[in-house]
Amino acid sequence: MEAFQWQQARSPAEAAALVTQTTAEAMLTLHDTPIAQQAILVKAGGVDMLDLMKEGLVNPLRLVDVSRLAELQGISRGSDGSLRIGALTTLAQIAADTGLRQSHAALAQAAAMAASPQIRNRATLGGNLLQRPRCWYLRSAAHHCLRKGGGHCFAFAGDNRYHAVFANHGCAIVHPSTPATALLAFHAQVELLHPQGQRRQVPLEDFFVLPEADMHRENILAAGEILTAVWLPPQIQTNRSIYFQVAEREAFDWPLAAVAVVMDLDAAGLCQEASIVLGAAAPAPWRARQAEALLRGAAIHGETAEAAGEAALAGATPLAQNAYKLPLLAALVRRAVLAAAALPQDPRAP
Repeated sequence: MEAFQWQQARSPAEAAALVTQTTAEAMLTLHDTPIAQQAILVKAGGVDMLDLMKEGLVNPLRLVDVSRLAELQGISRGSDGSLRIGALTTLAQIAADTGLRQSHAALAQAAAMAASPQIRNRATLGGNLLQRPRCWYLRSAAHHCLRKGGGHCFAFAGDNRYHAVFANHGCAIVHPSTPATALLAFHAQVELLHPQGQRRQVPLEDFFVLPEADMHRENILAAGEILTAVWLPPQIQTNRSIYFQVAEREAFDWPLAAVAVVMDLDAAGLCQEASIVLGAAAPAPWRARQAEALLRGAAIHGETAEAAGEAALAGATPLAQNAYKLPLLAALVRRAVLAAAALPQDPRAP
């Protein structure tokens, strides 16, 4: 890690005015050219930023620390039931919030399953959404991959067992954020602050970028913009939600597959609306739209849940070593649909 300057931001607007590049832009290099020490980058919890610096992937001139800005912290509730979660709210705070665990259970569950207790107490929601992918080729200074300005994706001919099974043409990263899977299922929006003080809200689904749209970044955050908050719309009383994931280890591991399900069930048990989002499956949290359409207007039982699991795999293009993710995702969708509807699981099913 190279020497760098440190500056404490006094306000979000000051931080936005100081920052010259996004982390993705700072990682773009010409082949065999050392990373220039010129970028001024923002730091919140610092979990991912310090990793990238230690790995020699970014070499900032200065870090602007926003971690002490009170206006970016905490969870507030509007009179209409909407929620604003400050970008500096930690994953531990989200997981422990009693109100969230009742109204947005899938989000609290996803936050509780991320990383380790130590990291959850330090990692912020904003930083978690903006972290760079964990692809080992992107994270290797020895591999000048497409995402860093190189010529090709090493994952296609290399070790791709943890890579994407959807939208993986050109670049096969998976988005690393666990809460993002649940947030997308709740139709969340992100609040972005421009240096001149203007704020804009962007649906999370539009905030993330697939490789076919931009090979070098995962979101539309512009240089000089700060992610200040996440907004959640009010949930109706009949909404149920749940988050499931499977990993090689129960503790401190990245999911192999994940799913968040939000359903609105009427008094007769019919699904009025459904949102199903797959995690660890694509370069962005992946809406299983065919599965959602299958559930709308249907009675929820074992057969419809199993059909939804199969429908969630529509359009999958697994690579040489990661086809195992497909049955995992199908099983997680089936289990999540039944669990959200509070129906018993078939012990004979996978």
